[in-house]
Amino acid sequence: MLVSFLQSTALLTVGQAEAIAAEFSYLHLSKHSFLLEAGRVSNDYLFLEAGLVRAFAYDTAGHDVTTGFYGPGQVVFEVASFFQRTPSQEYLQALTDCAGWRISFAQLNTLFHGHPEFREFGRAVLVRGFAALKTRMLATITEPAAARYESLLRASPDLAQHAPLKHIASYLGITDTSLSRIRKALSQK
Repeated sequence: MLVSFLQSTALLTVGQAEAIAAEFSYLHLSKHSFLLEAGRVSNDYLFLEAGLVRAFAYDTAGHDVTTGFYGPGQVVFEVASFFQRTPSQEYLQALTDCAGWRISFAQLNTLFHGHPEFREFGRAVLVRGFAALKTRMLATITEPAAARYESLLRASPDLAQHAPLKHIASYLGITDTSLSRIRKALSQK
């Protein structure tokens, strides 16, 4: 799965993707364990092969707010902390048992400097991530919560089975009660 991901932009040959994949190491995260805690510098770039990870931060009132969900086939890391080498404001926590392939900041930079085609792959992945973030931000402004919930379930069909509703509600920027109403209305369609 990692080799296929590395080839997803068509910038790497099979041989190049296999050589780069060999630099990653296997990582298992138990349910509820943390890949990253706030206050620490993100050092792991994880390609998630199985499981579900939640990103969250605490707001000024002390409530945890879900900022992202990551499932199989996605890269999990806190981009600002990872590349700027600054303490993270977010937590990355396994909602289920997870498995994937990790590489450190230093290892990733070595690969970027040694393989220009991999550097271009990394740039393409960042652009996709930035575009997804922009789309989500605009949807928060322009779409009703029900439409955002339906989009989230289309993108991540297993999410409702593995993520507590309070996490999904906070990700959507709504209350648990509002999400319950949305779910009830959708089930009656």
